[in-house]
Amino acid sequence: MLTRKQLELLMFINERLKESGIPPSFDEMKDALDLRSKSGIHRLITALEERGFIRRLPNRARALEVIRLPDAVNPSLAAGRQRGFRPNVIEGRLGMAPERPSRADPGRGDMEAANDPVAVPVMGRIAAGVPISAIQNHSHSITVPPEILAGGEHFALEVKGDSMIEAGILDGDTVLVKKQDSANNGEIVVALVDEEEATLKRLRRKGASIALEAANPAYETRIFGPDRVRIQGRLVGLLRRY
Repeated sequence: MLTRKQLELLMFINERLKESGIPPSFDEMKDALDLRSKSGIHRLITALEERGFIRRLPNRARALEVIRLPDAVNPSLAAGRQRGFRPNVIEGRLGMAPERPSRADPGRGDMEAANDPVAVPVMGRIAAGVPISAIQNHSHSITVPPEILAGGEHFALEVKGDSMIEAGILDGDTVLVKKQDSANNGEIVVALVDEEEATLKRLRRKGASIALEAANPAYETRIFGPDRVRIQGRLVGLLRRY
């Protein structure tokens, strides 16, 4: 359980990372929480770190990473948009999608229908490592809880590789992706390189160049010209079979 100030600071850091990919300074955090000194911020950050909500990155100034948000936070705030945030993981067996009943079915209330599982098409494999062939055609569908999806069109991809393990994405996972052709700096995206290599990486813009950054120190960041990379979608969730 977090105190009110701990939660306020966590959400402030989270929102700033979502907006710019850069954590706020201690002075900005102090002003946002209306505290008199930065020592209070140090104590709050230490408490959040000890509880597993954030971590400090070594040898970098102002380097904070949000690992997770409290379970009670609105899911739209926990969609994994900030740097380093681990996507929600649904444990259990992934099933084939049954036909979803119509909301207009007799005897079915709107509330019950709105909570029905949503069928999401699986579009093949995505590389979280050395890029493999581009995304394949729709092979089958899986069902996911509606609350894990944001508005818009979504698809799923099976992860191959280990380059995103420090973001909580493992070989064999299935990632849920919101289809879009743009993304904010620091978000995890499906990127198509040279129209033939599909990969799952964190997006970093460096001047006119685009960097695709792994979450595993064994892999180098790859840098491309803007005309070589096309965003296919943004990571919004993750499913795992045990």
